[in-house]
Formats: sequence, C-alpha cells, structure tokens
Amino acid sequence: MAKVAWLGLGVMGYPMAGHLAVRGGHDITVYNRTPAKAAAWVAQYATGRTAATPAEAAKGADVVFACVGNDDDLRAVTTGPEGAFATMKPGSIFVDHTTASADVARELAATAAQRGFTFLDCPVSGGQAGAEGGTLTIMCGGDAQAYAKAEPLMACYAKSVRRIGASGAGQLTKMVNQIAVAGVIQGLAEAIHFAEQAGLDIDAVMATISKGAAQSWQMENRWKTMHARQFDFGFAVDWIRKDLRIVLDEARRNGADLPVTQQLETFYAEVQKMGGNRWDSSGLIARLGKGAQT
Repeated sequence: MAKVAWLGLGVMGYPMAGHLAVRGGHDITVYNRTPAKAAAWVAQYATGRTAATPAEAAKGADVVFACVGNDDDLRAVTTGPEGAFATMKPGSIFVDHTTASADVARELAATAAQRGFTFLDCPVSGGQAGAEGGTLTIMCGGDAQAYAKAEPLMACYAKSVRRIGASGAGQLTKMVNQIAVAGVIQGLAEAIHFAEQAGLDIDAVMATISKGAAQSWQMENRWKTMHARQFDFGFAVDWIRKDLRIVLDEARRNGADLPVTQQLETFYAEVQKMGGNRWDSSGLIARLGKGAQT
C-alpha cells in the first residue's frame, strides 16, 4: 500500500481517486480548490483525509497525482504558493493527468529532477465515462523507472497504461489523440446531418454503417444523443477547444500542417458562442441545423 496524494477532484479526478482508494486500497490524502468537494469525497469513500493545500497533501507522500484544468492550474498546484513541490520528498513521484502542453511537462520534469523527485506527464483518454468506469487509456512521458513504479497505481482506474517516451511524450500523444477524436466527431456530425436532410431512417442507417469501415467509438456511443441534440454529459466543449489550441500551438513549433484541426477549433468557438461551453464535445452537430426526423 502506497501513501498517495490526489490534487483535483473534478469530473475526472473525483472517480479516478475513488478507484485508487477502492481497488488499490491506498492511503490517500485529497486536495481540491473547493474544500467541500474534498470533504464529500472522503465521506463518499469512507477513507483518506483532506488537506488545505497541495503542499500539505503532498507531504510524506510516495506518489502525488494531479488532474486539473490547464497549464496555469498545474503550475499552481506544483510550483505555486503552497504547491506540492515544496514538500515532496526525495525519490517520490508526481503523476500528472492534466491535458496540458508538452512545454509545461518538460519544465516541471526539470524542476522536479533538481529537487530529487520525478515528474511524469500522463494525460488520459476516455472522458467522464472512462473515469467513472475505471477504463481510461493513459499515455505517459518521463523516466522509465518512475513509470514502472507508478503504473500499477494507474492501473486501478485504467484499462491501458503505456509509457511513450521521455518527458513531454505523454502530452504530445494526447495531442495526437485529440486531433483524431475531433476529426471523427465532425465527420459523424456531418453524416448524421446529411442523413437527416435526406429523410432516411437514422436507426437503420447507423445500425448498418456501424458494422463497416465507418464504425468508431464516437458512433457507437454518441450518434443517438447527437441525433437528439442532447449534449449534457461527457467531455465539455470548453475543454476540447482548449486542447485543440494546445495542439495548434505545438504544430506551429514543429511545422505540422493541420488544416482540418485548425478549422475545427473555429467550429468549437462557434459552438461556444451558441452557449454550448459545457456541452459535450459532440455538440459540433448543433452548428449544422436539424433536418427531417424519421
């Protein structure tokens, strides 16, 4: 049993920390910017304790996990005032599940190394459903020995965990993931919209094409709600647009040509203007209008 800390109990972090407690049986201290959320977590899982700051949570921990919003949030809980890096012990490991930039991952890995511990960038894929079901996919960057120690803990809430390479490789792989996901969502949105406009039996169409080359996780899990224009679950538009901006910033540095991703970032901006900030990312279809229903 490891002594661990968990920083950030949002829609992803809350159930992930829960699996670590229930499946792993680890001794957990939790921190959240809203203390009531941390207290609720301890009450729900009848284990662990709360901490008032990231530094307090991380003190004496073997592994510190974080799942926060963006680069600034990550810096706040690591190197900011009362951040976890101030109290982490030599030889400990910081596992970051935030979707952030590769630059901040490399920056924090270097800072951690100077202080005698290790930082791993380990963004996740699978959304809220994957976090709640403990079936996430995790892509990791950083020291191989530290990864080997942390991997069994991450397996408590993931179906697949893999080290891709050095620091930053996890975040770069998550960018690859988001490029692919956003493109599939737009393709599915256009397909459903076209079928609606053509007056086709949507159930029959999807039952047929989902058995062929068009099949995808998005099709299996989102076509019905997209057709019904229901977007009140899953991965928010605000977050996927943030992720695509990170992708495009990195593409400007490495020279990747991403015309579709560039267009999709502007499409998500349009969805935000429609009031869809907290809609699921499949809300892209709302831009296309709704045709005949059958």
